[in-house]
Amino acid sequence: MPEPLQKSEVDSKTDPSVAKQYDHDTPKSEQIQDFYKTVDKLGVGLLTTIRPGLGPVSRSMAIGKRNGPDFLFVANKHSKKFSDLEHDKTVEITFQNSSTQDWVSISGTATTVSNEDPRIKEIYNPALSAWFGDLGDGVHTGTPEDPRMALIEVQPKYISYWKSTVTTLGFVKEVGLGALTGQVANTGVQREFTEDDIKQMRHTQG
Repeated sequence: MPEPLQKSEVDSKTDPSVAKQYDHDTPKSEQIQDFYKTVDKLGVGLLTTIRPGLGPVSRSMAIGKRNGPDFLFVANKHSKKFSDLEHDKTVEITFQNSSTQDWVSISGTATTVSNEDPRIKEIYNPALSAWFGDLGDGVHTGTPEDPRMALIEVQPKYISYWKSTVTTLGFVKEVGLGALTGQVANTGVQREFTEDDIKQMRHTQG
């Protein structure tokens, strides 16, 4: 149910429309597993790079592989995201489930790896060739040996995500009651992982 708003709570630390969204009760291990389940289920998100003289630029990318909290993407090394990363390694990955309102925001840094990395063959599946094409020269074949095929490896520094705790009908009810009563809609919980949390996640990969 929506929570009443108390005047005494309204400051940057305790405003219920902000502070009470954060989940301080669920064990961290459960929060981590929920995060993995969410990103694995969605599979496709927006990878945002920083373009010199312009700012953030995003494009849809399918996860090639997830290793604990870290992500691998297969991409064409001639695409602009690689030139973006030459200037600035800062990236963000975002996911959203429009049905549940769940979302994920991952901030971190990216490194690029050439076609010589053996992980490309581990990640490769025939569907990837559709994004590269076979140029008919025996070299640029859209296969794992294609020199255009490279990796982007993202290591997060901060992760935040929202987990819905109500059904679609419950969401509508909460928002409606909140608007009518002046109380704060309670539709889910926000969770976050700091850099220290993420380092620990790498040691206990799920």
